[in-house]
Amino acid sequence: SPAIKAFHKRLRDAGKPPKVALVAAMRKFIIVINTILKRRTPWSEPQQHGC
Repeated sequence: SPAIKAFHKRLRDAGKPPKVALVAAMRKFIIVINTILKRRTPWSEPQQHGC
């Protein structure tokens, strides 16, 4: 997912060690999958909010 990839890159750019950033991204992905299953909704990419 581009959103998870961007999250991982943001953590790495902030100086997080590779494994810490990977585990955080995996956890975020698991939460998204769990929410999809719980709500029984199809996957859709999150909307990007511009600043």
